[in-house]
Amino acid sequence: MPLMPKRVKYRKCQRGRRKGVASAGSTLSFGEYGLKALSNGWMTNIQIEAARVALSRHTQRSGKAYMRIFPDKPVTKKPAETRMGKGKGMTEHWVCVIKRGRILFEIEGIPEELAKESMRLAAHKIPMRTKFVSRRAHR
Repeated sequence: MPLMPKRVKYRKCQRGRRKGVASAGSTLSFGEYGLKALSNGWMTNIQIEAARVALSRHTQRSGKAYMRIFPDKPVTKKPAETRMGKGKGMTEHWVCVIKRGRILFEIEGIPEELAKESMRLAAHKIPMRTKFVSRRAHR
């Protein structure tokens, strides 16, 4: 089942602008190592799930992984060969708005080299530039 909110206040929302820097969620909270976004963009529920699967498969489910993002923005699309007008289309999929500096995934309980390699594999599934961060580097 895809990641999406159980219920929302409004079914459709505006697109918004992909600008700015993340104020919340920009530091490691749970894990020892993390994956930080270096550019702005949207991440779909399918991309988030693909990155999570790549991360857990490479670590062979050892350690503990944390997903710090959730797709809570609906993206709508009108049916093919439909004329303009007649209102906004139906929800096609859900995305998470990612701003520069946001921590996407965190992991703990595994060696740094294994964490770095698994984050690299997860980063290949993500449509924006990312970097590996660790708690030791922040001190």
